[in-house]
Amino acid sequence: MSDDGNRDDYVRRLVDEDALHAYLEDELGPKSTFAVERHPAGHSNETLFVTWGDRELVLRRPPPGETAETAHDVLREYRVMDALQQTPVPLPETVLACENHDIVGSDFYLMSRVAGDVLREAEPERFGNPEARERVGYELVDTLAAIHEVDLDSVGLAEFGRAEGYTRRQVDRWGKQLAWAFERTSEVRPVPVLRAVGEWLDENAPDEHPESLVHGDYKLDNVLYAPGTPPDLAAVFDWEMSALGDPRADLGWMLSYWRDADDPEPAIPELETRFMERAGYPTRRELVDRYEERTGIEFEHQRFYRALAVYKLAGLGEMFFRRYLEGNSDDPMYPKMEARVPALGDRAKRIIEGEEPL
Repeated sequence: MSDDGNRDDYVRRLVDEDALHAYLEDELGPKSTFAVERHPAGHSNETLFVTWGDRELVLRRPPPGETAETAHDVLREYRVMDALQQTPVPLPETVLACENHDIVGSDFYLMSRVAGDVLREAEPERFGNPEARERVGYELVDTLAAIHEVDLDSVGLAEFGRAEGYTRRQVDRWGKQLAWAFERTSEVRPVPVLRAVGEWLDENAPDEHPESLVHGDYKLDNVLYAPGTPPDLAAVFDWEMSALGDPRADLGWMLSYWRDADDPEPAIPELETRFMERAGYPTRRELVDRYEERTGIEFEHQRFYRALAVYKLAGLGEMFFRRYLEGNSDDPMYPKMEARVPALGDRAKRIIEGEEPL
């Protein structure tokens, strides 16, 4: 079968268009225009663009096949986005959430599509100057600060989870995610360095930490900048890992994707863009300084949080590799994890040993 045929088969696994059409007609009223298109970017939950009359919507659902525990909880993602609609955190408008698996075969939700650019592969030409580049970085970290400053009681998220002990639970959870992936992937190749990193993280997890809402996957290509200049961060996406927890874990995760000009070659070049190495973009240290100034939260134990971020990224990569081996994804990134995950393990080890400083 051709690649186009394989992609068509995969899209049919993601959505029953007739069932979705009937659902939208019931919920939003009949429209003469209906179209569905899979968005190829992203490597976790699936994203589909849906046209319903004159409305441009986005449908989010988990990937098909077995997934590890709560790694793809799209209804949790919807709940937090819906709660934050009236806060300073920029978000798409939430539309519908559905747990009836008869529609697309899984939980899913719909939100409005937002115009602008996700800075994933390249820097927009309109941002190609030092002033705009600096603002891109500071908008990113200022928005993270806004997430961490949300009044949980006022938005109804005080019971969204248990913030106490979040950091140690993260170490435990991602160890289990890796173990789930290793059940299958270790038949192809083991990754002993990740076991050593996991042991170090367990021994060095802070016993106490600040508490706030955390995004869980906050990075440059999970936000969108509005059209025009100066750079204006217009929407934060991908809330599936959000929780009450340790804000410093979010900061460490964001920094794991942010490159300085003298950094070594990236462990996953397909995921780590390099344009922020150009003149004008803030350094990681400058982003941390701005965050600390905005929030009053000191980035203590920075080696731990940065190594934890890379460990989690390795866990995601290894889960991707398992899904590839089991035939549950057509994402061309997934088979590359055979080599990329061990490289991430080496990077985490370098951070722990002080060979990749902040």
